[in-house]
Amino acid sequence: MARDVQIRRTWRRGWMLLLGVWAGGFLWGCSPASGGTLEHPYSFEEHPFTSIVAEEPALPPLFAQDLCVVSDESIYDSTLVDCEAGILFSLSDKDVLYSKNAFEKLYPASTTKIMTALIAIKYGNLDDMVTVTEEAVITEAGATLCGIKPGDTLTMRQLLYGLMLPSGNDAGAAIAVHMAQSIDGFARLMNEEAARLGATGTHFMNPHGLHNENHYTTAYDLYLIFQEALKYPEFREVTKTSVYSAEYKDGAGNAVSKTWEGGNWYLTGKRDTPEGVSVFSGKTGTTQAAGCCLVMASQKEDTGQEYISVVMKAGSRNKLYDNMTNIISKIVN
Repeated sequence: MARDVQIRRTWRRGWMLLLGVWAGGFLWGCSPASGGTLEHPYSFEEHPFTSIVAEEPALPPLFAQDLCVVSDESIYDSTLVDCEAGILFSLSDKDVLYSKNAFEKLYPASTTKIMTALIAIKYGNLDDMVTVTEEAVITEAGATLCGIKPGDTLTMRQLLYGLMLPSGNDAGAAIAVHMAQSIDGFARLMNEEAARLGATGTHFMNPHGLHNENHYTTAYDLYLIFQEALKYPEFREVTKTSVYSAEYKDGAGNAVSKTWEGGNWYLTGKRDTPEGVSVFSGKTGTTQAAGCCLVMASQKEDTGQEYISVVMKAGSRNKLYDNMTNIISKIVN
């Protein structure tokens, strides 16, 4: 009888914790933010599923059963990278191979577009014909564009390539308006999906990642979002592509041809991967406030095991890839 009571209490405690995560009352984390300028850093003590694993080994599997859990970042060499945050997680066996400041809130720049692509694929129709509106016009200096114009008509699938390869902020805005009638409406969809995934250190204000003080995430949350996106073959297909040609019509019915190139140096051949590692997906992002960022999926060639790695706030594009190479080298070393 006492054992039955204990089991019921354990189940009840686990489900209460799970409901707390869905309500946004808990934070996933392992260590306080180190030197960040954003408010409300994570703390390891607030991580509910770490407590479950440590204190209640008899609990049935819950939300965290398919996630990597960082328990102590002090065991990893923080000097391996000179970026603000970096992680390497195994998708195959859920091992944490490296973690530095995984739960520090940082600006994501265009890695935001991973969530935009996820929502487009998960909830949209890639065969929809989309007519570009004035809301898709991006005038911010230095913003990356795929070159679409109001009146252009192209498919959602084409917009995905324009979003992910040249990192078109205009493509992100066009997707947002098509799916939610406004940028603000689409940002609400993004935040709702982040909550569903347990990415409680994330808040989105737009579909492209142009700077906003209230638009932030963490390396760990990018892992959660990217892991979900990789479940969809369409996402893998788009993000493994280095060059894509789109044929569509402008507002006057004239044919338009665009060729878009990706920015991941591993996929374009500008940087070599460590021997035995191949890269098959990823998204870069850069703003002055965010620094240089990269979320990436790699495979260990001899076993087929898959890994997600994240670098946030590197000091330059070259340092970004130096840091990422150091991290993914741990796959084979």
